Amino acid sequence: MRKGILSLTAVTAAAVLTLAACGDGEESGGEQQGKIGVILPDTKSSVRWESFDRPLLEQSFKTAGVKYDIQNAEGSTQRFQTIADQMLTGGVTVLVVTGLDSNSAAAVQRKAQQQGVKTIDYDRLTLGGVADYYVSFDNVKVGEEQGKGLQKCLGDKKANIAYLNGAPTDNNATLFAQGAHSVLDKVTSYKKVAEQAVPDWDNQQAATIFEQMWTQQDGKIDGVLAANDGVGNAAIAVLKKNNRAGEVPVTGQDATVQGLQNVLDGNQCMTVYKPIKQEADAVAKLAVGLTKGEKGETTASVDDPQGKRKVPSVLLTPIGVFKDNVKQVVDDGFVKKEELCAGAYAAKCKDAGIQ
Repeated sequence: MRKGILSLTAVTAAAVLTLAACGDGEESGGEQQGKIGVILPDTKSSVRWESFDRPLLEQSFKTAGVKYDIQNAEGSTQRFQTIADQMLTGGVTVLVVTGLDSNSAAAVQRKAQQQGVKTIDYDRLTLGGVADYYVSFDNVKVGEEQGKGLQKCLGDKKANIAYLNGAPTDNNATLFAQGAHSVLDKVTSYKKVAEQAVPDWDNQQAATIFEQMWTQQDGKIDGVLAANDGVGNAAIAVLKKNNRAGEVPVTGQDATVQGLQNVLDGNQCMTVYKPIKQEADAVAKLAVGLTKGEKGETTASVDDPQGKRKVPSVLLTPIGVFKDNVKQVVDDGFVKKEELCAGAYAAKCKDAGIQ
């Protein structure tokens, strides 16, 4: 699977200026000599990257008084590599990356390593990479929460289950599916009738894929293991067209406003809440420490089968969210009550104990 290491060409002065304008520039303070670069993956796979991760990381770096540059690859591996070149040329001493795929991310990490720059995989592990550390939620447990959630909503009756997995290029998606199967495959009354990965986590493609599954199974699908809220909402749209929304449990992930509203509506069985502040705080603490030459504190190690190595890691615990604990997500400040409970959802929020 692995291609040769991709060459990273030097960017022109114009490209540097353009990319710098798209990023955050530099925040400096104190006597820190280090500089942290962060490359976020896109704005399509989840709203989290720009709505939560960026502002949380900015705040942490400002508080620490360290220079930083946060940019988004906007789903382009070429842009990802160009941003990395620009950051390395600009003197980052720690590079935090959420890769779009392992090949391009590994190439960036190797170039950083050659320049003595420490790298951290953020949220997604780069298979075959050389990251010094990995910070994420326990992604197998995320899938386990989804599997347990679907089982809770289905009960032990006979059920045909369709799996809508995440992008095949995202190692996290593989781990989510692994966790879900570890729960659901043990239930003898369940039968897997369809399973497919959704390229690039694209919600429109997810809808097309699920519609094809629905047609092929003649509507005999009783539960949908959907890898995140966007993919789940795509399946719900198809179920609505077929007057089955609310009857067929659908899972999700990310505790988005849309996903939580679907849960309140009864159209989505559950979602998985990953307190991103914990993840952002953990990677910021690790990155800031590395700029000072400190050794990072970790809680686990994660296997990289492609790189044949164990990666020192900080792994956090995800939380399954159903209608009866949507309130926790609001109380944590992860979503705003005003946004979640707007219009017709005001009464539903009240019923869920959200005042």
